[in-house]
Amino acid sequence: MSLSEEEIFGKVQESLVDALGVDDDEVTEEATLVGDLGAESIDFLDIVFKLEKAFGITIPREELSPEDILTNSQYVSGGVVTSEGMTELKRRMPWADFSKFDDSPRVQDFSNLLTVGDLCRYVGTKVTD
Repeated sequence: MSLSEEEIFGKVQESLVDALGVDDDEVTEEATLVGDLGAESIDFLDIVFKLEKAFGITIPREELSPEDILTNSQYVSGGVVTSEGMTELKRRMPWADFSKFDDSPRVQDFSNLLTVGDLCRYVGTKVTD
């Protein structure tokens, strides 16, 4: 199944509108799921379910939220992701844009990293495999 970027964005947008009760025009490529759209951890279960259903894919939890890295003292020091941790995050999440997080890689800010565009790129890797 090969979908265009527009088709992927449309389905992701629809899933987010449905899961988060936001308006279509709020769901832009640049919008962060937590900061801009108000997603909470419980919402991610619903978002994942809706995306899996919309695209016929399986989304392992650790792929979208690598908690094992963020809670591992090998990758985090003093609440900040180490360079080794950043390398591991980028290896596991090649579809995510880390440019803003690189400057201040505090674990508490990680939840504000994920954008709608990142989610679309992630889904794109799943539907073209």
